[in-house]
Amino acid sequence: MPSRKKTSMFASAFCACVSSLAVICVVLATPRWVSSEVRFSRPNATVTVSLAYGLFRGTCEQFVDAGLQVSKTTFQVADALSSARSRSLNVAVIVVLVLALLSSLLSSGFTCTNALSNPYQTFLGPVGVYTWNSMCGVLILTAMILFPVNVQGNSLSEELAHGCSTSLQTHLGSKHSYGYSYWILLLVILLNTASLIIIYFYDHARYSKKKEQQRPIENAPKDVILF
Repeated sequence: MPSRKKTSMFASAFCACVSSLAVICVVLATPRWVSSEVRFSRPNATVTVSLAYGLFRGTCEQFVDAGLQVSKTTFQVADALSSARSRSLNVAVIVVLVLALLSSLLSSGFTCTNALSNPYQTFLGPVGVYTWNSMCGVLILTAMILFPVNVQGNSLSEELAHGCSTSLQTHLGSKHSYGYSYWILLLVILLNTASLIIIYFYDHARYSKKKEQQRPIENAPKDVILF
């Protein structure tokens, strides 16, 4: 059985990993990654398309000239995309987040195993926790970079706006605001970092204790040597 200290520290890391897992699920499920206002011109009118969408679905509204609302619709992102580059990058973000989800799940399993037992294999101990937590953090950071690249570089909002209305012509400008579904990815990175710090302190304390037990006999007290 593991010591009480080991159990408590790995249990704390387990809570951080499970929280990270839950946040990634929320991020995948919610459609508030970005809100955009895209302005277009058409004969005798200026149209503003207001979009709020995530990786899978979103909503759009059209406002003509002085704020007259024309319609509000719900759309599926994959169906509304016509560009292969935009679609591929959107799929890439989803795949990266699914891999991060699996990494977080494995990290939760490793921390739970160490909280309840002392595994013999080295990789099942702190090394495995370091590996899966680090991988999850890197994947989350990658997703946070790829999504804005798709929005800004591939004009994702403008493409989705064209899917909401077929009568749009000249693009006049766009404004983008990233929502909570995007920014809470930072919480995943913080939770992964917290888990790594907890395991590092446990591993460092264990290493220091092991070194003290292996001190050469010449460093031992004289009365112990005489005995």
